[in-house]
Amino acid sequence: MKKELSKKQNEELLGTLKTRFEKNMGRHKGLEWAEVQAKLRANSEKVRSLREMERTGGEPDVVGQDKKTGEYIFYDCSTESPEGRRNLCYDRDALKARKRHKPENNVIDMAAAMGIELLTEEKYRALQQLGNFDTKTSSWIITPADIRKLGGALFCDRRYNTVFVFHNGADAYYASRGFRGSLRV
Repeated sequence: MKKELSKKQNEELLGTLKTRFEKNMGRHKGLEWAEVQAKLRANSEKVRSLREMERTGGEPDVVGQDKKTGEYIFYDCSTESPEGRRNLCYDRDALKARKRHKPENNVIDMAAAMGIELLTEEKYRALQQLGNFDTKTSSWIITPADIRKLGGALFCDRRYNTVFVFHNGADAYYASRGFRGSLRV
């Protein structure tokens, strides 16, 4: 992943984010784009992470602001799990454990390389309050250590107007399962 964006890439991304922000005001009531943009302009590393979220199909958008720190919170808001982040097992141990048909990468390492955090169940449920996401796909979420130690991992989706949390072997991967991330700026 490139460290620095060109001025043109930076402006294109900010334009995309602004358009999405203005189109989806219900996700961030009371927040102003000019303030979000000022924070973004002051933090090129976070902009690079947002570019990776966008490049992989996440359609990042502001979903809130931390009142204590002032940080803006971005989530992947693509209707379905980001297409450029599918076909991945859960973590490096799961990837190593696969004997055949290994995927190219894993969720935990890819999120770290992008500079984003995988959604927790709580954050996933908060996202679902903003719309209907993952009605045809599913997304891996942070898995508690005790479940992971036993070989499992958790994912969520939305079916029948309900958010479900499921389990799978951490080494499983599917064309319809990816992951969503969050970023604080």
